[in-house]
Amino acid sequence: MAEPRRILLVNLWLESGGTERQLTEIAKGLDRARFEPHVACLRLQGMRLADLREAGVPLAGFPVSGFFRPSHARAWRQFGAYLRRHRIEIVHAFDVPGVLFAVPAARWYRTPLVLSSQRAFRSLTPDKRPLLRLTDRLAHAIVVNSRAVAEDLMHRDRVPPEKIHYCPNGVDTTRFHPPDSRPSGPPQVGIVAMLRPEKNIETLIDAFAASRAAADGARLVIVGGGECEPMLRRRAASLNLDDACRFEPPARNVTAWLHAFDIFVLPSLSEASSNSLMEAMACGCCVIASRAGGNPELVENEISGLLFEPGDADGLAHQLRRCLAHPELRAKLGQAAARRIRAHFSPTAAVERMTAIYDSLFEKIVRSANT
Repeated sequence: MAEPRRILLVNLWLESGGTERQLTEIAKGLDRARFEPHVACLRLQGMRLADLREAGVPLAGFPVSGFFRPSHARAWRQFGAYLRRHRIEIVHAFDVPGVLFAVPAARWYRTPLVLSSQRAFRSLTPDKRPLLRLTDRLAHAIVVNSRAVAEDLMHRDRVPPEKIHYCPNGVDTTRFHPPDSRPSGPPQVGIVAMLRPEKNIETLIDAFAASRAAADGARLVIVGGGECEPMLRRRAASLNLDDACRFEPPARNVTAWLHAFDIFVLPSLSEASSNSLMEAMACGCCVIASRAGGNPELVENEISGLLFEPGDADGLAHQLRRCLAHPELRAKLGQAAARRIRAHFSPTAAVERMTAIYDSLFEKIVRSANT
């Protein structure tokens, strides 16, 4: 039997974000008879480290204090030594820092197959775009988690379509699933997110203020922290939502919050493939999302959720009124959302798709090298 292919997955760190979770699920889910996964970080820290250690995945750290500094050259040499020592055949970088570090280094050290990832729109990191365009040329392929990101790469960055490979995120439905019952009482509208500008949570606050009269006692719960929190708190206070709007700190276990929400709203201005939206759908929430990026790829409007135009507080308020006033609509949309995630976005499906990408590209590169 052939030896397993040795693959190194690279990221900045392994904190609580969606990219970190997806990398962890891929590393844990790869068939060990066919792959030997390793994980490398530029900062070896984060809550996912324990999961990978428990799964027996080797971990390595390559500290970089900044690009174009002495630590970068030192980390490159250490990285190259790791690739040689463990005979790594595939390097796959997941986030922007990982791509900028690992793709050039892996090509320099002649790794047979080098992949980058684009898991968000590059408009969020415009200063990195010129460097990422260089890695586009160096990488053998780019893995994306939404077709909207693929279109953006092709049209704005002139990446050839044959170089882009689509692998949607997966959601652990053993952890994220509908509750036996939701809490009784007034409906709760909620969001779980980092409070950053692109999440556009002020639109949710405005829309909730305009629609909450559709259900007596309706509440808005915002779970997460970030730079926009002070501004959002002031906005809620200015709309007299003090008793109707709660801010909660980031939660490690978000399932309990999603089981408490009747309606989950994602009002983002920019979104590739939202893990929080998928988790809410898996938990049977009635979801309302902006028509931004990859959101329409997840939410079938009027079937497994509702959509509105990004930044349109009136449009969101209209959808909120419908759902607040009609519990049967919430139930129907929530049930359809959970079915959709189970059918199309499981972790098994994500691992199988990524495995197919690795296999097809490796065979193609090997054949090319031998001709």
